[in-house]
Amino acid sequence: MNLPKPLAEGRLIKRYKRFFADIELGNGEIITAHVPNTGSLKGCLEEGSLCILSVNDDPRRKLKYTLQLIRVGKSWVGVNTSLPNQLVEELFHTHPLPHWQDFKCLQREVKITPQSRIDLRLSHNHTAGEDSPPAHFIEVKNVTLAEGTQAKFPDAPTERGQKHLLELMALVDQGQGAEMVYVIQRQDCQTFSPADAIDPKYGQLLRQAAKKGVRVTVLPTEFDGKSIWLKDQPLETIL
Repeated sequence: MNLPKPLAEGRLIKRYKRFFADIELGNGEIITAHVPNTGSLKGCLEEGSLCILSVNDDPRRKLKYTLQLIRVGKSWVGVNTSLPNQLVEELFHTHPLPHWQDFKCLQREVKITPQSRIDLRLSHNHTAGEDSPPAHFIEVKNVTLAEGTQAKFPDAPTERGQKHLLELMALVDQGQGAEMVYVIQRQDCQTFSPADAIDPKYGQLLRQAAKKGVRVTVLPTEFDGKSIWLKDQPLETIL
């Protein structure tokens, strides 16, 4: 998928209050950009790092710039957490993974309880009834943290993430299909593992979910300066 246009480059000064970052553009101007990521962005916030921003001149917007990617070492790291769901949907429609190929329909933000939604639901048809084949529910997570060549999730303790794993296990108990898809928005990782040092409960639940039958799929991204897309060859998962 193409990133929003136009794009601008700058260098990170600092991130603060979670959703803001001060960035120096190439002409020396210092601007404040929106950071579309609620995580800690651990390991991605070194002062002076090269950044790619999207630019929107809509006068109704409070901030003209949105931070999209940060350069970390030799890799671009995508920080926009709204992209992974779009990337997974695009992959489903263009190059579906083998275990997705029997499904014909995709729905977004599907309510599974009065209080909870799951990111995506794959089904064989639009109408769900008692005689319908089991659906396949997918929760998508954006991954920016890495230790060496191993991608890690989460980058901060996440009760919400723990809840999603419990919900996916409950769906398996109901006879449905369930899957965690981790989108690695960086190009320097070869394997994936839960970040036990940051959130040991999450790692425990992920291993429990995998044993119960929740599929764990880790998909790396590629970035060419204008577009970002998912590779259809999953990374090795180490649980």
